[in-house]
Amino acid sequence: MPRTSESSLGALRKFASAAGERTVVEAERCELCSLSLPSEHRHLLETLSRKIVCACDPCALRFQNVVDGRFKLVPRDARALPNFQISDAEWEALALPINLAFFFYSTPSGKMIAMYPSPAGATESLLSLAAWETLAANNPDLGQMQPDVEALLAHRVGDARAYFIAPIDKCYELVGTIRKHWKGLSGGEEVWREIDGFFAALKE
Repeated sequence: MPRTSESSLGALRKFASAAGERTVVEAERCELCSLSLPSEHRHLLETLSRKIVCACDPCALRFQNVVDGRFKLVPRDARALPNFQISDAEWEALALPINLAFFFYSTPSGKMIAMYPSPAGATESLLSLAAWETLAANNPDLGQMQPDVEALLAHRVGDARAYFIAPIDKCYELVGTIRKHWKGLSGGEEVWREIDGFFAALKE
């Protein structure tokens, strides 16, 4: 059964300010050295807990190219995949309840993880290994994703067909935005405007 990951909820709290979930915003500090941080700063991923950690540049760069350490540096930029190949049948084989999801390789789990945004947070879904292997074989760009810190982010809601290799913190930022703006059973118009705005910014 799908479940909302406690570690993912922890990561979402890192974006509470950006999503407008706090009325009082404290100055953020590097979680390694306590240096005051500007609004735009680097993030690390604590791989075992999937916690997003704010870091100053000197601390963040210590973890550049780290493979098996406790922390990994999260990349800055997303890459659009305009030629991404997936049929409707292949998408259905991924067995996701909605048409918005992200997929990443979890080193601690030793497998691909599929997650989708929900009003409760980032929810993990069962992912068919065979379905993912077919997708990866048809899209060589997926082999370039960095484990843990990059994800395939897919937006297929309505007529949208947008795919990105995105930093994992951007994926959790999207989840935080949806949690903030979701209303009622269908989400309401506001949340879909926010989702459209998020992906428009991601393309830039």
